[in-house]
Amino acid sequence: AQTGTGKTASFALPILHRLATGAPKPAPRRGCRVLVLAPTRELASQIADSFKDYGQFLKLSTTVVFGGVTIGRQERALANGVDVLVATPGRLLDLIDRRSLTLDGVEYLVLDEADQMLDLGFIHALKRIVKLLPAERQSLFFSATMPKNIAGLADQYLKNPVQVAVTPVATTAERVDQKVVFVPTGSKQALLGTILRDETIDRVLVFTRTKHGADRVVRGLERDGIGSAAIHGNKSQPQRERALAAFRAGTCRVLVATDIAARGIDVDGVSHVVNFDLPNVPEAYVHRIGRTARAGKDGLAISFCNDEERAYLRDIERLTRQKVPVMAIPEGFVPPSREEAAQAVAEAERDRRQPGAGPRGQRPGGGRQGQPAGRQGQPRHGAGRPAEHREPRALDGRAADGRGGHEGRQARPQGQGQGRPQGGGQRADGNRQQRPAGGGGNRDGRSIGWLDRAPR
Repeated sequence: AQTGTGKTASFALPILHRLATGAPKPAPRRGCRVLVLAPTRELASQIADSFKDYGQFLKLSTTVVFGGVTIGRQERALANGVDVLVATPGRLLDLIDRRSLTLDGVEYLVLDEADQMLDLGFIHALKRIVKLLPAERQSLFFSATMPKNIAGLADQYLKNPVQVAVTPVATTAERVDQKVVFVPTGSKQALLGTILRDETIDRVLVFTRTKHGADRVVRGLERDGIGSAAIHGNKSQPQRERALAAFRAGTCRVLVATDIAARGIDVDGVSHVVNFDLPNVPEAYVHRIGRTARAGKDGLAISFCNDEERAYLRDIERLTRQKVPVMAIPEGFVPPSREEAAQAVAEAERDRRQPGAGPRGQRPGGGRQGQPAGRQGQPRHGAGRPAEHREPRALDGRAADGRGGHEGRQARPQGQGQGRPQGGGQRADGNRQQRPAGGGGNRDGRSIGWLDRAPR
């Protein structure tokens, strides 16, 4: 169903009704009767709040668990069992590994925003969680879009599933007035400042493609005297909660977010959504603009599009089966100077090269249609991002061989150090044992002071 149509209520109310009207049954110790999985912390918190609000007069307990906070309090909350548990997959598995949670008593499994679960690479976590669930249960998947990998997941884990489609898949919210402005990259920040100087705009949600881009937009708005806050994966959980609380309370008029945070933002009165960068995954556009015009209200979604993003716009129009009307540059817009525009373009290019800012068509975090993320042809390191080749550097910033490391200089022959004999477990003087790799010393085994005590 479309975003903003009440998918949370569509599973929370019937589940609460069944729990309340069925035979009284205590929650299993260190377990739960209802398990709701959500991809982000913000969305998990909102789902838990909905269960608490809807069931405030029922004798049912609800707990939410997610990462970024201490696990001890969550373990204590689960000690006697709960009726409804809302969780992110990572923290759920942490609790299971610590034997603080069992899933033997789960009667209902709900996957909310199932497509983003796969986008963020949770497929292996989901498979492990499903194996721990009892065979007799009811499973429900909810999403605003239905890509092929979700259909495959449903076929794999659901028994004779029934698909309920309130509207055609990937339909945008009806009351959102969509506009696109064709603007060069270097003029986007100035255009955003011009739009936000209109005091009649109440709450504005600005979306960027990268986390660094979100921080850059906030700094630019601060220079223009416009208060704003950023919310993305690099922010700590308390920082994200404070920013979202200020946005809800109206003390912060502009919230800048990435797509990962988009699904968890359900704030009344969001009048405008601005796509500072068009998303490289067209389904993300549907979720972005669905943050406004919720619960029958009107909203305006403005998308900035540069020459490189026109292909993204075509993908969006093909998915939603509608053309986005073109909006003229607003009056009072003062284009930036040539130097300012060049600097903005350079910063945007650096953001684009950051790990995780994938190429066109790649889903963030999880690849496209279940394929691994990262650029093809590049090795991957342990964190899952493409590895970058960098010359080793010493503490003074010079190359490991003591030279400046500029291109064009003759490479050092392999097997030679800085005048020291290579090989063997002893230093050149033979008096001390060489430190093992990773022991905090430099290449020839000598201690380099504070680095010995630095946390790894």
